[in-house]
Amino acid sequence: MPTHKRRPLSSISSKDQRRLIGVALFLLFLFSLLVIQFFRIQIVQHEKWEKQAYSQHTTIVKEPFKRGVFYSNTSVKSAHPSSPQALVIDVPKFHLYIDPKSVPEDARDLIAAKLASFLEGEAHEHGVIRAQFDKLSRSRKLAMWLSGEKKKEIEEWWRPYAKKKRIARNAVYFVKDYRRSYPFGKLLGQALHTVRDLKDETTEQMIPTGGLEYVFNEFLQGKPGKRLFYRSPRHQMDVGHVIEEPQNGADVHLTVNHCLQAIAEEEIEAQVKKTGAKRGWALMMDPYTGEVLTIAQYPFFYPKEYPRYFNDLALLEETQVKAMTDPFEPGSTMKALTMAVCLMANEEMKKLGKPPIFDPVEKISVTPRLFPGRTKPIKDIRNHKYMNMYMALQKSSNVYMSQILNKVIEELGETWYRNVLQNIFGFGQKTGIELPGESQGLLPRPGKVHPNGTLEWSRPTPYSLAMGHNILANSFQMLRCFAIIANGGYDVKPTLVRKIVRQLPNGDEQVLLDNVGGSNTCRKNRLLDQEIVRQLVCGMKYVTKPGGAARKADIHGYTEAGKTSTSEKIIGGAYSKKDHISTFIGFAPADQPRFVLMIVIDEPVYRYVPGVGGNQYGGNCAAPAFARIGKRSLEYLGVDPDDPHGYLTGDPRRDPKKADWFPEVEALQALYEKWNR
Repeated sequence: MPTHKRRPLSSISSKDQRRLIGVALFLLFLFSLLVIQFFRIQIVQHEKWEKQAYSQHTTIVKEPFKRGVFYSNTSVKSAHPSSPQALVIDVPKFHLYIDPKSVPEDARDLIAAKLASFLEGEAHEHGVIRAQFDKLSRSRKLAMWLSGEKKKEIEEWWRPYAKKKRIARNAVYFVKDYRRSYPFGKLLGQALHTVRDLKDETTEQMIPTGGLEYVFNEFLQGKPGKRLFYRSPRHQMDVGHVIEEPQNGADVHLTVNHCLQAIAEEEIEAQVKKTGAKRGWALMMDPYTGEVLTIAQYPFFYPKEYPRYFNDLALLEETQVKAMTDPFEPGSTMKALTMAVCLMANEEMKKLGKPPIFDPVEKISVTPRLFPGRTKPIKDIRNHKYMNMYMALQKSSNVYMSQILNKVIEELGETWYRNVLQNIFGFGQKTGIELPGESQGLLPRPGKVHPNGTLEWSRPTPYSLAMGHNILANSFQMLRCFAIIANGGYDVKPTLVRKIVRQLPNGDEQVLLDNVGGSNTCRKNRLLDQEIVRQLVCGMKYVTKPGGAARKADIHGYTEAGKTSTSEKIIGGAYSKKDHISTFIGFAPADQPRFVLMIVIDEPVYRYVPGVGGNQYGGNCAAPAFARIGKRSLEYLGVDPDDPHGYLTGDPRRDPKKADWFPEVEALQALYEKWNR
């Protein structure tokens, strides 16, 4: 066999040597290019390619936050405070998504049909769902706000199916979110309101529909976090890890107590239905702190069903807090404030070194008479001859109020009178209650002209104001006025918020607003002298006793003081004789009261009730609700009866000799009969 011997390098021609060197250099060049490219990709462009690979295999979704919670005021029963009670909370819900690019075309019809069957109760059409599978997208939303049970049901079908068909399990996935929930349903609905189902597309924050949700939206909002998910058949989309923790919204602790609110809502509903009224509301406030304990309004607003209300003009009105948005003429409840003004005038006269304008026990003629600027005489509903201040409050005399106020105007002038109404009692000014849309009402202004061309303030205006006409006030304004009397004459501001607190990640609390530490207590600015308050309370205690205009407001077993009103509504620019607003405002117990309570019945049916009288009168219409709400509330608050013998005739607990105010009532009645024989 021939053998081949390797030629020595020296025997290779120079031509071949050059060829070998060229090949070696070329290979070295290619290798250098490879090294350079590797360096460029791995070092120079590392960040670029890493991001691209990262985006292909991972996705970052926002980790939802919880919106702040509204809490009930469970501290009203100071002896037995209960645990915190949420009025509205965020509950976990899930949005269903698909990744169309991960779903094979031959499986799309079946998957769409199956998902549609799961969502049948959610009103999702198969055609709409199927269309999402053909979108050129990596993420399409199929359904919103699914429960945890529905999520589990879908996953139990999908996971085995995806594994069997070798489909990426993350082709169908869920994103967690939070939705508003109302443990008490319609409780405090008009004040709380709600948020829309769809979030703001830019900020991804919830959009309030009104009420406290709107006012405190800045505090209630949180900040979403970030969660990392992987796009791989080996990793589900519903797993991952949080790379940035969400920040939940701050919690708002309200002054409203859920038990008192439930009592008020139950009773105001019953009274509106009994009187055939259009609507009604009940407001309760602590006269010392200004904390509003109830805002009950019927017909109710169910926050969960907000689209139904906002899509129906007939229901839309029931989403408003009428106590704040709808001012009305206060009518005879104004008479207690008129007497306060006149008693203040007595004090002013003393400062001027002059005798007082009137004496509360003075005998005053109350026969019908004309007053300056009026073309018709002012008269009372029933004819009387003589009264003093206590009788006038008890029987709600128009003539007496006008008589005394006329003396005030003659001595101190209209400007002084108007300034007291504005600066002491706050008419024509908002109370600042933490709700949107508060009306400031109307206090006539000298020189200002009405749209119809007449002056707001003319010569007869003071006498109309004395009876609660030609003036508009919202219910919170009136509630504050009576709170000033109830608390001994001090200024007070209505509020719905005790504090706002944010829970920090380390478990600490950050207090953003604090109204609890005595910042709104009334012992700061005295507006009425103590003796004036005493006389007013005495006068208003007669109102709920025999001979008074609101005997049905008597809270048996307790003392109370208050004033009733029946004002005609203005319909088509004129006073209606059949459409009324019936009111009672009072407080209990009369000494050191736990609350001021205002009942308003809007447009009760105009009819005569045998054995009772006019259905529309405040003493028949609003007063009974005051008594029932007052009684149940005092019992809930644990207030011991301060008039254990003050019951109706026939009740074994009744003892006129020991009952509060019965001797005074009998004495006043005897004097009235003596003067009016």
